Amino acid sequence: MAVTVSDLQVSVPWYERLIGAAPVLDEDTGPFHHVVFAIGGTLLGLHTFPEGPAEGDVFEERRIGLDHIAFQCANRGELEAWQGHLEDLGIKHGGIIDAPYGSGLSFRDPDNIALEFFAPPA
Repeated sequence: MAVTVSDLQVSVPWYERLIGAAPVLDEDTGPFHHVVFAIGGTLLGLHTFPEGPAEGDVFEERRIGLDHIAFQCANRGELEAWQGHLEDLGIKHGGIIDAPYGSGLSFRDPDNIALEFFAPPA
């Protein structure tokens, strides 16, 4: 999966701290520049375009398209570890929310893109 961000100079270090690893790919193709991270068996690409974002554009999950990105955790213990990691990094989050279908921990990246760590029910 790939998301468009406003500034790779801001987003790449933020995701490096979050994931705890360097990107596996950093390539400027001309039409776009992308940096790709491996996280939990998923590839997450960050894209920018030479002309930059559309004027005044910000992420909004109520628009048609992406609502949020969820990363799977094996269990609640792993979810709690991610919560501690977010707190160590000073990243605001909504706390762990439990539901019959599982537990989620929601937060946002520097472009306000909605992200979540999710664990299935015990």
